[in-house]
Amino acid sequence: MRTLDLSPLYRSTIGFDRLLDLVDRAAGFEAAPSYPPYNIERTAEDAYRITIAVAGFSDKDLSIETRENSLMVRGAKESRESDESQREVLYQGIAARAFERRFQLADHVYVKGASLENGLLHIDLVREVPEAQKPRQIPIGKTGPKVVEGDKAEKAAA
Repeated sequence: MRTLDLSPLYRSTIGFDRLLDLVDRAAGFEAAPSYPPYNIERTAEDAYRITIAVAGFSDKDLSIETRENSLMVRGAKESRESDESQREVLYQGIAARAFERRFQLADHVYVKGASLENGLLHIDLVREVPEAQKPRQIPIGKTGPKVVEGDKAEKAAA
């Protein structure tokens, strides 16, 4: 029996929470770990935060770009050959390799801001649905005879 693994779709979309939670619960899929590790959390009803572990990277080594409905985070260390020639690393457990991480954003989800603190890159997102597309209540009025006012009433009587 073949199984369909939707975990790449699940871990790279923002704003599709209800649909993907339903698929995840129904199928029991688990997200596979990848480099660099990251979290996606909901901070409010229409606000999200992506936290990426970027130990060893400075803000100059990172770039964040949005295009249409996608968010791309890239990290690449500047080559510092003078520093590397003076050091002799006996064990390297901190990965400093270049990476590129893409996230698919739902409609009307925008990057609000980003910050780098303690080796964690925080990207804050917000969903801003235009007023014309928000649901609105339509009042139900009583139906009755229409009253014609002014000149139209005199023409209708004649």
